[in-house]
Amino acid sequence: MALIALKVDVDTLRGTQQGVPRLLRLFERLGIQATFLFSVGPDHTGWALRRVFRPGFLSKVSRTSVVKHYGLRTLMYGVLLPAPDIGRRAATAMKDALRAGHECGLHSWDHVRWQDNVRFRDPGWTARQMQLGFDRFGEIFGAPPATHGAAGWQMNDFALGQIDAWGMAYASDSRGIEPFFPRVEGRALKHVELPTTLSTFDELIGTHGIDAANVARTLSTRTLGDADQVFTLHAELEGGLFSSSFEALLGAWRAQGHDLGSLGQLYRRLDPSRLPVIAPAWGEVAGRSGQLIVAA
Repeated sequence: MALIALKVDVDTLRGTQQGVPRLLRLFERLGIQATFLFSVGPDHTGWALRRVFRPGFLSKVSRTSVVKHYGLRTLMYGVLLPAPDIGRRAATAMKDALRAGHECGLHSWDHVRWQDNVRFRDPGWTARQMQLGFDRFGEIFGAPPATHGAAGWQMNDFALGQIDAWGMAYASDSRGIEPFFPRVEGRALKHVELPTTLSTFDELIGTHGIDAANVARTLSTRTLGDADQVFTLHAELEGGLFSSSFEALLGAWRAQGHDLGSLGQLYRRLDPSRLPVIAPAWGEVAGRSGQLIVAA
């Protein structure tokens, strides 16, 4: 029986305050434990509009109706409105996830700043951003994050090494098909990478006739085997207008006989001696603009 690990990326203040509570209620009703990855610093979502010239960006936002899912106010943060501090404004919702028994990890300090810059930044800049997030997470939860999942699947070599320095046993920072040990500068790191293996809702909806009504059926056809998977959802989407589609997907996976759980549960199923060592590289993923960290 396969395990599908549910990785919840929480990018914005709105997603934390509104999407997280909805997902917590759904998971409690269905008896599911997941991994919540939180952005804990300023919400600069409005800065993302600078990606308008990136290939594929306009196509993606038009397919998933960004204004409906994120709200006009969120899209003005950092542009026409000050960027709210998510960790200061929404710590209660974050701690509710931990109290409900879910695994909680770090997504980013500043989601948009990280996603748009880390590929080309030096170790000093990277270390500051990561430490700001790590420290704020500790302030909120009273303990360090259990794991890390990079904003936008964007990392650099120093950032990958920092996961080891923090002593994390596993992270989910890339896209790929199976767990592996990352290789950086010819050296295998100690932590296990659990890549997102399945397409996300926003990568599928609006392509090839896929919509909110049939996206669950589309994804469930990709999990008919017995291979473990990692599915990334977003508090702003599956915790919002796509909530019924997401619940239908969970039902379809259970009907297939799969277990649903957290990244930690997936990690504990692994035999490290059987995992490959792979050097992550930059590559494209269908339905998503720009390049991401992928398992080469």
